[in-house]
Amino acid sequence: MAEKHYENAMKALHECMEACNYCFDSCLKEDDVKMMAGCIRLDRECADMCGYLEAAISRNSPYISELASVCAKICDDCAEECAKHDHDHCQKCAEACRKCAEECRKIA
Repeated sequence: MAEKHYENAMKALHECMEACNYCFDSCLKEDDVKMMAGCIRLDRECADMCGYLEAAISRNSPYISELASVCAKICDDCAEECAKHDHDHCQKCAEACRKCAEECRKIA
C-alpha cells in the first residue's frame, strides 16, 4: 500500500483520470468533434498518465518522482486545452487537472 505521503496525490490522480475519461467521452458526443480533437487527445494522454502514476505509486516504483514530473506537465497541458472550451465537462476536467498537477509537483 502506498505511503501516507502519497494519499493526496493518489486521490487527485484518480479524480483527474475519471474527469479526463468523462471529458474524452463527452467530447466525442459534441456536434463539432473535429474542433475538440486537441482536447480529446490530451484527455487520453492525461488519463493514461494519471492511471499509470497511480499504479506506480501503489507498487512503490523507484520512478515516482520522475513520473510525477511528467504527469504534472501533461495535466497542465490538458487543463490549458480544456479551459479553452465552454463545455461543463471541459471546465470540470480543467479543474481536476490543475489540482492533480499541483499534487504531482509536490511529489516530483
